[in-house]
Amino acid sequence: MPNLQEMAKKDSAFSSGHRMCAGCPVPIFTKMLTRVTDFDIVVGSATGCLEVASSIFPYSAWKVPWIHTAFENVSAMMSGVEALDKVNRKKNKSDKKIKCIATGGDGGTYDIGIQSLSAAMERGHDLLYICYDNGAYMNTGIQRSGATPLGAATTTSPVGSVIAGKQQQRKDLTRIMIAHHIPYVAQASIHNPIDLSNKIKKGIEIDGPAFINILCPCIPGWRIAPNMAVESARLGVDTCFWPLYEVEDQKFKINYTPKEKLPVTDWLFTQGRFRHLKDDKWSHLVEDFQTRVDEQWDWLLACQTKTE
Repeated sequence: MPNLQEMAKKDSAFSSGHRMCAGCPVPIFTKMLTRVTDFDIVVGSATGCLEVASSIFPYSAWKVPWIHTAFENVSAMMSGVEALDKVNRKKNKSDKKIKCIATGGDGGTYDIGIQSLSAAMERGHDLLYICYDNGAYMNTGIQRSGATPLGAATTTSPVGSVIAGKQQQRKDLTRIMIAHHIPYVAQASIHNPIDLSNKIKKGIEIDGPAFINILCPCIPGWRIAPNMAVESARLGVDTCFWPLYEVEDQKFKINYTPKEKLPVTDWLFTQGRFRHLKDDKWSHLVEDFQTRVDEQWDWLLACQTKTE
């Protein structure tokens, strides 16, 4: 388990002076990457908020070797970096193992990049993929993605007299990655630094492919105040919309169980993108949302019981 005091003394992989939105929580995890491990790392970023805001030419906020790719191929590119490192060490061109980390938002992970992500995981590359999930294509104008929750208002799922935001349930990418039978899969949240740092450390240092899905509220996309990102993430966890759990070698472990499981409306109604759901006209959507959350939580409890 990383010591937070010792972590704080280590140099961050990510500098100040980046151009993320005020209050954006994404830099919380990027600063941890070099603080949780002594391995040398190489980071690749799919096009998205993190990439755009950290690399406005000729500047970069990254203090480690970093590569920008298109939306769809960060997993393929970092697979190549991992393979090159393996060959170099086999040929005695290097005696130091590096660790490869790929990052992408939900648009570049759930949707555009899922093919290369799935392939990299199935091939077994020693690679950690981190998805920062903010529930839409925030970088390109807040369009719906496969991660956008039911009922959320986006520019491509607007609210009107007939349709109230997105009409489909979100894709559960974490469960899809579990189905790849890789060594490590986890869900984390930026509001819990101890749990998050533990999972990033494990994901980096484990041998083989690993995947971490991090809940990262978006200030403009969720229509919340700049000081509300951490609180919004906490509510997402306490309502069990976003359970904190990990699956290591197919063994499930819930990392946090709320003392009181809050109704999902405690999370929904703090966000402007869901404010229309307060209208009784759309109460069935709220009920469907709560039902899905309850079903997912029951599934997770059952999975943990089976593998204990």
